[in-house]
Amino acid sequence: MTLACGCPESFPGWHEQDINLGGRLTHSVSIPAFLHMPISYELHRERQRLTLHRLGLKEQWPGLVLLRTGLLRGKILRLLEPAASPASGLNYLPQPFWVRGLLHQGPISAMAQGVRRVQSALIQTGKKPLELYVSHLTCPHCAEQRGGEKILLLRRWTESPALLKRVNKRG
Repeated sequence: MTLACGCPESFPGWHEQDINLGGRLTHSVSIPAFLHMPISYELHRERQRLTLHRLGLKEQWPGLVLLRTGLLRGKILRLLEPAASPASGLNYLPQPFWVRGLLHQGPISAMAQGVRRVQSALIQTGKKPLELYVSHLTCPHCAEQRGGEKILLLRRWTESPALLKRVNKRG
C-alpha cells in the first residue's frame, strides 16, 4: 500500500546491508535532469504508477521508487513482482546487482555525509562503488507524522580484486 501522498507505507529493512537485486523485474522510466536534479520527478513518478496500475503489474514494495540521476538524464525504477508482460520499460536487473543500503534520516541537503559513509565502507572492504540510487521514503507532507525525513540510499558495487589488494597492502 502507498499513503495518500504517494510515499511507501512500508519499505525494506536494508540499512547497512548488502543486497543482491540481480534478476529482479523492474519498470524503468527515463526522466530529464539538469546537473543531477530531476525535472518533474513527481509527474513522472505518478505516470509510472498509473502505467503499472493499467498493466496490472504489482510492485514488491508499493511506492518505493529508486531514482538515479545524471548530468542531463535520469531514471526511475520500481521493483516488481514476477510477471509476464509485453509492456515497454520492463527489464530484469543484471546478475549480480549488489547494492549497499543506508537509511539516511534527515534532509536531502545533509545526504552527502551518508553517501560518503557508504562509499568509504565499500572501498575499505575492496568493493568498487558504482551508481547511486536514492529513494525518498517520506515527503514533506508525511515526514512529521512518520518520524522525520527518511531517504534510502542504495550504492551499487562490484567486487574489485585490484582494490582489495591495495586495501590489504595499506592495512
